[in-house]
Amino acid sequence: METIINTIPGYRMYEYLLVLSPHEELWNRIMKVKDDFASTYKTEFAKKGKPYITLAIFTQYAMMEERIVNRLKTVAMGFPPFKVELKDFGSFPSHTIYINVTSKLPVQNLVKEIRTDGQRLMKLNDDNKPHFIMEPHLTIARKLKPWQYEKGWLEYSNKHFTGRFIADGMTLLRRPEGEMKYQAVQRFEFQNLPVTTKQGELFG
Repeated sequence: METIINTIPGYRMYEYLLVLSPHEELWNRIMKVKDDFASTYKTEFAKKGKPYITLAIFTQYAMMEERIVNRLKTVAMGFPPFKVELKDFGSFPSHTIYINVTSKLPVQNLVKEIRTDGQRLMKLNDDNKPHFIMEPHLTIARKLKPWQYEKGWLEYSNKHFTGRFIADGMTLLRRPEGEMKYQAVQRFEFQNLPVTTKQGELFG
């Protein structure tokens, strides 16, 4: 049944990521950390993921995309750009090592707003609910085997890293279910407009 549904336009399922991306110079520095980790600890998962701060993960039918995009546009219109501070490393035992986001509050406020405005549209069914990331972090390596995690964390818990960037927009990415590569759908600029302006632009 699933395969038949997936071939009908509009009923095709996509996995979505909503992310904040660092600027190019910081992106390259983080990619270097990921590459170093991948070659030292022999893990492909460090190389594959891009340096994003993930805000939300969800699965939805293609036909819902336009409504979700419009909702995210509204959230972004009313949200101010903010500074993201990165410092040193943290971990989720025993599978993930990441760079700490020390300026959590604005990211959490953004995630809360996305959750309030978009949760219903992002929910496919009871088994596929959207996942909102309330603990912002920037993954270096995930799905680590126990030895990779233990040795890696022993090293990275003593390493230092600092970086900062201005988050002036968020990007929606998607990939067909079961595929590896995400494609950008749209970037939403944070414009800090008052709500009345947003509604005027939306419904005018």
